[in-house]
Amino acid sequence: SYRVVSRRLACGDVEGRLEAIFGRVRAIQAKSGRFDMLLCVGNFFGSTSEAEWAEYRTGAKKGKGGGRTAAAALCRALWHSQGCVCVPAGRRGVYSGCSGLQIAYLSGTEAQQQPEPAHCFSAKDVTELKTSLLSAPNFRGVDILLTSPWPRDVGTFANSAGEIDTKKCGSKLVADLAASLKPRYHFAALEKTYYERLPYRNHMVLQETPQHVTRFIALADVGNTSKKKYLYAFSIVPMSSMDPAELVKQPQDVTENPYRKLRKEAPKSKAPLSAEEEPACQFFFDLNKHQGRKRPSEGKERGDSQPKQAKKPPQPTGPCWFCLASPEVEKHLVVSIGTHCYLALAKGGLSPDHVLILPIGHYQSVVDLSSEVLEEVTKYKAALKEFFRSKGKRYVLFERNYRSQHLQLQVIPVPLDLCTSEDIKEAFITQAQEQQIELLEIPEHSDLAQVAQPGMPYFYVELDTGEKLFHRIRGRFPLQFGRCVLASEALLAQPQRADWRQCAAQRPEEAAQARAFRQDFEPFDFSLRD
Repeated sequence: SYRVVSRRLACGDVEGRLEAIFGRVRAIQAKSGRFDMLLCVGNFFGSTSEAEWAEYRTGAKKGKGGGRTAAAALCRALWHSQGCVCVPAGRRGVYSGCSGLQIAYLSGTEAQQQPEPAHCFSAKDVTELKTSLLSAPNFRGVDILLTSPWPRDVGTFANSAGEIDTKKCGSKLVADLAASLKPRYHFAALEKTYYERLPYRNHMVLQETPQHVTRFIALADVGNTSKKKYLYAFSIVPMSSMDPAELVKQPQDVTENPYRKLRKEAPKSKAPLSAEEEPACQFFFDLNKHQGRKRPSEGKERGDSQPKQAKKPPQPTGPCWFCLASPEVEKHLVVSIGTHCYLALAKGGLSPDHVLILPIGHYQSVVDLSSEVLEEVTKYKAALKEFFRSKGKRYVLFERNYRSQHLQLQVIPVPLDLCTSEDIKEAFITQAQEQQIELLEIPEHSDLAQVAQPGMPYFYVELDTGEKLFHRIRGRFPLQFGRCVLASEALLAQPQRADWRQCAAQRPEEAAQARAFRQDFEPFDFSLRD
């Protein structure tokens, strides 16, 4: 099929240095050949004299940039062609080239007052730009987005932005725009530095159809003395001309979407779906046999309403430290015993109230549990949530089904005033990426057995909100990963306690801690009432 490859140059704050930028572009074109377009973001005019600007505007001076200059900072697209300069006005807009390339731009900086000054944009501008694009049938995204400010939080899950604090820098409105428009390239400036973020996904893995990635690039100011990069050359084929499979290819260094929280909040404003409109992205439905309905059990499929016999757990092949009937169990750590599960303090715990939920019988992982055992695990999680919340804490639970023979659900409380649930997820995802571990978010109300088969090695994290992160282990995996993340400076700030063997206490101290926990937990312990 016919495809138009376009060669572009993107530029940071020009600040009126027109001779400098056009001279640099001429030098690049002399060496590398003609570029089709020069896109400028940030502060374009600076202190340029009216006389100098008039010379370019009238054609007395020619930029000879070989194409178009979009001055996003002042809502201008400057077209240099045979000495002619076209200056269409507008605070925001979309440029669609004859090749099909689509460029969205938002000019100026975010307004801090009403009515907003001419050089600022407002929430209304962002909404109208989004509406104009998202209302198009089969909208997938734009090829390029030009803004002056950085989007707020763009550094989340990403490589470092140096001295720029991306949690405080930039505009939330720009972040919202980028999350909605899903540009393949997003250029910004104003911070006097160069930053090329790792590409990020525009879909939720396992929940949404794969989509293209976004590359965010911030550029420095033209002619800066620190020699920071202010020109970025790239080639692009319009999205409309690309093979869909090629478009959605995911590079190896792709990260989670930094605006995931914004994307999650967006659907809350929409009307609830009717039963007929249940989204097909629920990957745990059998869409081939029963479209839009959950898979029935085999018994229901046959019309057999008789209850199944409870499956007995497999027997351990050797001594097991966690089967409750085993002589190896350190019973002085046990703090609650139910019908199918029990609760015990962790040996060498991260904190005195670090506990384990364990099946009484011998099960290797959560996906191997019978429905009765799983039901009691859920009851223990609910009781622990209520207990820890009464203490001003939230729990983080994780399981490592790798090089272990008996299921251990590690439950570690984290003070509510220390970090949010988003901070916890960010810490796990960021530290996973540093170790080339792909930790994916899965639906809050999904069953782990819907993404993991019995016998499959995996690691998963669950917050007391029901949010889950999952990694399928295909090779080696750091045994202390979950504990290391929680002990890190980002969360509990106790890195010296990352290895349980360095934290083991004497038996009398362990027994005293267990007695204290048992007494504290008693009002929440359903096993004492059932």
